[in-house]
Amino acid sequence: MALKSTVFKAEVQIADMDRHHYGNHALTIARHPSETDERMMVRIVAFSLYADEALAFGRGLGEEDEPALCIKDLTGAMRLWIHVGLPDEKLIRKSCGRAVDVVVVSYGGSAADIWWEKNRSKLERLGNLTVLNLALPDSKALAGMVKRSMILQATIQDGAVLFSGEGQAIDLHPQRFKAAAGVH
Repeated sequence: MALKSTVFKAEVQIADMDRHHYGNHALTIARHPSETDERMMVRIVAFSLYADEALAFGRGLGEEDEPALCIKDLTGAMRLWIHVGLPDEKLIRKSCGRAVDVVVVSYGGSAADIWWEKNRSKLERLGNLTVLNLALPDSKALAGMVKRSMILQATIQDGAVLFSGEGQAIDLHPQRFKAAAGVH
């Protein structure tokens, strides 16, 4: 018998001064049995950083060829593909060929640093790729905020994210390993 995903609800209030996006987003997140609280919360942070009415969660960890989050246009073409974690370099290249913009939000401390150094030379050639990294203490702190029903706030300014909720506030400073061409 296969294990079922656990459903989480999050009301995320986003004030993104960098992109001038302000809004409340009611999210229903299906957490695969093999997904950690840490990864799920990094997905919510990724949602906050790229929030859009068309941004949707992918089908999950069981689907390797699927994004964690994506935006499709009205024709079904992929505008934005977001990976969370340390995806395979070949999968990232494939994503870059299928989407206008691709983002990787990595986390995991030294494992993320090793992953970046191993893949850096190949990934730096991809003009439509952005790679962000969350520090290990930050991603671990995010995991401590998990509840089945959450009310969260994300205030984004100059690339920094003040992420708060559940009686905690975490000041996130995603490190930009790589910016897409034309992004500073």
